[in-house]
Amino acid sequence: MKIEVVEDNEKVFRFKLSGATNWYVNTLRRIAINNVKTFAIDKVTFYENTGAMFDEYIAHRIGLIPLLTPSKGYSDADEILFTLEADGPKTVYSGELQSADKEVKVANGNIPLIKLAAEQRIRLEGKAVMGVGMKHAKFQPGLVTYGGPQEGAYEVYVESFGQMPPREMINKAFDAIRGEIKDVGKEVKKL
Repeated sequence: MKIEVVEDNEKVFRFKLSGATNWYVNTLRRIAINNVKTFAIDKVTFYENTGAMFDEYIAHRIGLIPLLTPSKGYSDADEILFTLEADGPKTVYSGELQSADKEVKVANGNIPLIKLAAEQRIRLEGKAVMGVGMKHAKFQPGLVTYGGPQEGAYEVYVESFGQMPPREMINKAFDAIRGEIKDVGKEVKKL
């Protein structure tokens, strides 16, 4: 297999993959979307909400906010606490979520969460956990599409939602494929 980088920046990674089959490229796409681990706010506890939106609706919106996910130093058991306290009148944005961990924080602070009128207040805590897109879409690190083959190569397009750079996302997908193949190989040897 040969990889030729077409575009590489903090949001998009495009490359041509030659010497691969359709099933391999599709496996890479599915693993990148469904099996790369990221942090997302999974549990939200409301202490006060006098706004017009239901707690469940706000919790769902908060859960979909992309969180920066460092490549090392965290396990599946780690929980990161986020807090939010705001008084109206104002629009509350994702950047107002305060993380207890300086490494794991909101990737985009400009996402509107709720509009509070005068004398309305919201106070909550959210726990971010590590998960995969196969469990819930809030854990998906981005999108991966591909086209081809043209001239014997597939063009793969990787777009990050902000949790990690797109190149890191695709590298983690390659690592996951290698790990799965090793596990299958070990099991076959036992036969």
